[in-house]
Amino acid sequence: MRLIRCLLGVWLLALLAACGEPPLYKQQAYVFGTLVEISIYGEDEAKARAVAGQVFKDFDRLHGMLHAWKPGALARVNDLIAQGATEISTSPGLIPILQDAARYSEKSEALFNPAIGNLVRLWGFHGDSFEGNRVPAKAEIDRLVQSAPKMSDLGLAGYSVRSRNPVVRIDLGGYAKGYALDLAAAYLKSQGVNNALINIGGNVMALGKHGERPWRVGIQHPRKSGAIALIDLNDGEAIGTSGDYQRYFEAEGKRYCHLIDPRSGWPVQGVQAVTVLARGPQAGVLSDVASKPLFIVGAEGWRQMAEKMGIAEAMFIDGAGKISVTQALAPRLQWQPGAAAAAVVP
Repeated sequence: MRLIRCLLGVWLLALLAACGEPPLYKQQAYVFGTLVEISIYGEDEAKARAVAGQVFKDFDRLHGMLHAWKPGALARVNDLIAQGATEISTSPGLIPILQDAARYSEKSEALFNPAIGNLVRLWGFHGDSFEGNRVPAKAEIDRLVQSAPKMSDLGLAGYSVRSRNPVVRIDLGGYAKGYALDLAAAYLKSQGVNNALINIGGNVMALGKHGERPWRVGIQHPRKSGAIALIDLNDGEAIGTSGDYQRYFEAEGKRYCHLIDPRSGWPVQGVQAVTVLARGPQAGVLSDVASKPLFIVGAEGWRQMAEKMGIAEAMFIDGAGKISVTQALAPRLQWQPGAAAAAVVP
């Protein structure tokens, strides 16, 4: 009987401790062609469910507006450009997004180039569910590259898009998830939610903390299941990874990933993954956009491109699995078993 009373006392203490612990609420949905999860710490369930539900509604609306292929504001602009229209009226909410994407494209020396949507489609990487399995004809690739579609072909002002190049097809797949992170963070803060983690298919932003500790996230190993490293994110920080393992197919022993070099029209070879960490008023967008030009420029130029994009904390993994990490990021990474030794670069 005494043992039973002791066990009951321990159980009651554990239950009371659990009851006193602030709640962690999680909600998931499939948006932007990927799994999205929102974690909210320290709010009652009713409020957490309501604000998370609104975030997912905003994400659905944004996805519909920015989808390059399904009916919506951006798809309509793309279709009219292809038909030869030189001036197109559109939703006023779309113009600032396109202006911002164009600014990042210029900053990256057009290596981040949302105007190459026709190349993305040619390679079969345009659907939410990827089913590509063929290498296009070189002549088709060359034709699109020679047409040189770029964001600077567009005039963006007021409610209208002007196009000088009918081969431009805008695909914001490398921008929209980051924009959504910033949008969600601003909304959650406006509702008094100061501790949350927003994860859009590996593009992650942290608000506040997870109780007494920072939010901890994993960086996917490009060739194994699980994380290659863990990192604690501070309030307002966002992290994004581009990898050749995310959307790809293999043909004749070669891997073709969804990250296309706009200069050649071919998927990038010789890089497995790039991870960047960003902070500031557009941390989400920057974490999404900046990994692409670093990936595309490759082993010889990724460090210089990181500086150009305003990124101090980055990790680059080449085609052989060699890891390079910037001096600013290295001390924050908690390497997991099986990770190769990393070279630290200034």
